[in-house]
Amino acid sequence: MNDHSYFHIFLVNMSQKYVKCADVLGGDRKVKRDKPKYKQIIDAAVIVIAENGYHQAQVSKIAKQAGVADGTIYLYFKNKEDILISVFNEKMAVFIESLRDIIENGNTSYDKLSKMIANHLTVLATDRYLATVTQLELRQSNKDLRLKINAVLREYLQLLDQILVEGMLSGEFNPTMDVRLARQMVFGTIDEITTSWVMNEYRYDLMEQIPKVQALIMNGIKP
Repeated sequence: MNDHSYFHIFLVNMSQKYVKCADVLGGDRKVKRDKPKYKQIIDAAVIVIAENGYHQAQVSKIAKQAGVADGTIYLYFKNKEDILISVFNEKMAVFIESLRDIIENGNTSYDKLSKMIANHLTVLATDRYLATVTQLELRQSNKDLRLKINAVLREYLQLLDQILVEGMLSGEFNPTMDVRLARQMVFGTIDEITTSWVMNEYRYDLMEQIPKVQALIMNGIKP
């Protein structure tokens, strides 16, 4: 497994004590999130970071891509690090919202986990900029920044745990398996497949890998 893969780094750190982030977005910016320019800047940041790399993604480039003045950026964000945290927070919300919907409307734990895998890979397969940022650029952030980003991921991992535990109780999944290891297996597989796709410059169809990944994971946790 790629040691530099962001999701892998997160999973390795899951057993460690998390440092709570007081408020990732900070104060009154929760209100500013609802304004159109906030979303413009977030979407622009994903493109600029993917194309230039985090360290070369100047605030001025993000502003130009978003079609706003440089100073406008600082009405919404403290600095470039704050932008990266907010990018991950906003984009991770897409995964979380989708997974909640899958859990609410899914019939069986097998069905829920299968759809979760498909959704995760589909979101990244259809947004190469986002895939590049999550799989390559986030790993280059410093330790403090990673801890803040990890805090955003916790809810998603907890929802996955919910599916796994339900499946164990219903007999769909191995009732004696270690939930933590199962979680790592699911994310490690998804992560490695996606990272390999990005590093190989999207030369193959990631969507075609979905049934194979589903089968591999399901066979690994079946009773």
